[in-house]
Amino acid sequence: MRIQRLDSLETIPAPEWNALAPDRHPFLSHEFLSALERHRCVGGHAGWLPWHILVRDEGGKLLGAAPLYLKFNSYGEFVFDWNWAHAYRQQGLDYYPKLVSAIPYTPATGRRLLLAPDQPEPRKTAEAIVEFALEEARRHRLSSVHCLFPLAEELEALGRRGFLQRLGCQFHWRNRGYRDFQDFLDTLTAKRRKNIQRERRLVREAGLELQILHGHEAGEAQWHAAHGFYRSTFDRLGGIPTLTLPFFLDIAAALRERLVLVLASRQGRAVAAAISLRDDTTLYGRHWGCQAEFDSLHFEACYYQGLDYCIRRGLQRFEPGAQGEHKIYRGFLPALTHSAHWIAHPGSRRAIAGFLARETPAVRDYARTLLQHSPYRDEVTLDATAVAGPA
Repeated sequence: MRIQRLDSLETIPAPEWNALAPDRHPFLSHEFLSALERHRCVGGHAGWLPWHILVRDEGGKLLGAAPLYLKFNSYGEFVFDWNWAHAYRQQGLDYYPKLVSAIPYTPATGRRLLLAPDQPEPRKTAEAIVEFALEEARRHRLSSVHCLFPLAEELEALGRRGFLQRLGCQFHWRNRGYRDFQDFLDTLTAKRRKNIQRERRLVREAGLELQILHGHEAGEAQWHAAHGFYRSTFDRLGGIPTLTLPFFLDIAAALRERLVLVLASRQGRAVAAAISLRDDTTLYGRHWGCQAEFDSLHFEACYYQGLDYCIRRGLQRFEPGAQGEHKIYRGFLPALTHSAHWIAHPGSRRAIAGFLARETPAVRDYARTLLQHSPYRDEVTLDATAVAGPA
């Protein structure tokens, strides 16, 4: 095997990289990741320096890869380790830089160890990727290596190399073969069904019209408006809008139907937008912004339009983003997410392991408690796929 580190995805052909991404996962695509680099949404200035890993056989065939970044902060990760960084500072240690395998600014589950499907020993390739990341960390004396929102099935390879496992909780929706949106509503309790119907009615009564456009169907003016709404959310909350208008225009043209724009208008003028991405099975809600506050418009644009889209298009899952307990009452149930963490400093590793030993059962209890507020008439359980992996 030949293993190398890539400072930019521009140096590898898109079809070669994309052959490793299952189900046309948008965030793992060469088009998405390279656009982040090309439009300076990532880089040293943003605290996300590309350090991608490639594994080839002796003949040069690509066997595997991993999206990897040298991080100088914890911004845009959605697996919160600010307290770990604070503890390092108290000990006079440097927590940054660190290595992170993740999709920048994106709390979406997906494969992190990308493996060619037609190879004889995929497990060996996966282990080579993990070991190379650890060698890089040791060589550069980095504090840690982190793998965020991987698939549960990838945890074993990480665990064998000493990664500590951490649980998180999001709220996901599963398509149970619904014929249409009303069929979905009919599975809810009367109280929750009426609440959703009321929220949708308020949007209509406000004179708001919503349309769904795929990336290549929206014009530049519409993307300009959507980007302005995206920026307004960060301006209001005091964050940094790292994704630029050229980035959105780029991926809109490249990803086409894998980019989904919900645009809300009033009297012919755009007033809000929700931006999602999709693969062959799942819709991923990502960004939202509005010009003014309208009762229930956020729920309509970010949730109900997406649910209806999934049902009509036959998608099986909807991940609307991180956090948000209010999503439960709108059909999204608790789902456990995963991350894995290799800590170089022995004392810090012991302290973090102790913290995770306390946090893990608390996260499970939190998810189970929230599940008691399920809006569905039938009994539901935590998603078996989402909770797969070591307890």
